[in-house]
Amino acid sequence: MSGPNGDPDIAIDDGFIEDSDEFSDEEFATINSMLDQINSYLDGLEERNDALNSKMHELMESNRQARIEFRAQMDVRQPEDDRSALPGTKEDHHEEPREASN
Repeated sequence: MSGPNGDPDIAIDDGFIEDSDEFSDEEFATINSMLDQINSYLDGLEERNDALNSKMHELMESNRQARIEFRAQMDVRQPEDDRSALPGTKEDHHEEPREASN
């Protein structure tokens, strides 16, 4: 015969499961206090988790904006860099700087 939770070899009548367990008021108070402490701790964890999640989203949005701005700057600078490297332009980025003669 299976037990109350489907466990084989454990019957309700074996004495392992007793519904007549009685706790004193002091034991209930202790258990309630422990549960309140656990609940308070979990609430604190949830608040910190929410704050971290919010900061992470802000950081991700800031990072996204920085990437967009960086790409825009690179798109603007790229044609200028290509033009300055063309032969016949005043500036050639591959030349060594010349010293001024006096």
